[in-house]
Amino acid sequence: MKVFAIETSCDETAAAIVENGRKIISSTVATQIQEHCLYGGVVPEIASRRHCESISQVGQICLKKANLDFSEIDAVAVTFAPGLIGSLLVGVSYAKGLSFALQKPLIAVHHLRSHIASAYLSNQNLKPPFLALIISGGHSHIVYVKDYCRFKVVGRTRDDAAGEAFDKVARALGYPYPGGIQVDLAAKSGNKNAYNFPRPKVEGSEFDFSFSGLKTAVLNQINNFKQKSLEPNKNDLCASFQEAVCDMISARIVLAAKKFSQTQIVVCGGVCANSAIRARLKKECKKNNLTLYLPDIALCGDNAAMVASQGYYEFLNNNIADMSLNAFASLAIDY
Repeated sequence: MKVFAIETSCDETAAAIVENGRKIISSTVATQIQEHCLYGGVVPEIASRRHCESISQVGQICLKKANLDFSEIDAVAVTFAPGLIGSLLVGVSYAKGLSFALQKPLIAVHHLRSHIASAYLSNQNLKPPFLALIISGGHSHIVYVKDYCRFKVVGRTRDDAAGEAFDKVARALGYPYPGGIQVDLAAKSGNKNAYNFPRPKVEGSEFDFSFSGLKTAVLNQINNFKQKSLEPNKNDLCASFQEAVCDMISARIVLAAKKFSQTQIVVCGGVCANSAIRARLKKECKKNNLTLYLPDIALCGDNAAMVASQGYYEFLNNNIADMSLNAFASLAIDY
């Protein structure tokens, strides 16, 4: 079964064709990063306008790369929540029109579910149940994946997402957007023990995250240098901040694995591309006899291949949408 998918939840206009949920036939991503760099972050109005301009062409390029035409597509999947509402509406409208014109099934896909599905594309033998850690610019969740379409959130951030904290620290240090990769690069030359930043915990919620306090501690350290007219060692600050993030996420996912008696761990989302985080998780999983599954770097960020993969399993579960499908800026993964 070939699923054609659209992803427009933020600032990436993406289309992909995936066969039987596991094999990528074609994947195309049109990024807007250079334009949003001018503003230090994603501007929702600009993002939605660019999606309108790009979506048709991106779909055609995807088909051409696959050497297919729309008549050979079996279903149309689209990200409908959560995300920037204007951006989501562009993708949903395009997918609904395509589904109606082709008389093919329309499949609504949750953005976080599709991030988890990115691991299926890189690990052909991976099957639920397992624990998934989703770390991205807007989300930080620990999810118990009971089956392909059955999810239970066991931990989440109470404030900033991990990626958001990375970007804010990077901005304070003068790095361009997106800042996460800049912090990762700088940390490679830094001393991770130079600063003892806090590892906040949420009282009464052992699996929840709180990255706001850590971010504030780093920003206060930067401001302290500025007040004294001193130039901070950016590499040391980045390395120490990144080490704190590694400690926080690795400790919680290992603890959750023990609590839920799970030996399979999936880590996904844009922040999953961070080299230190990947290395730490590999080390901790090996130490605790856990099997770690990571998506390929190219599948960590937003893309349509992961939407097509999850769309396939939603279809098998008879989760078919109709022409009343709408977009939602926020929606729990276990809706």
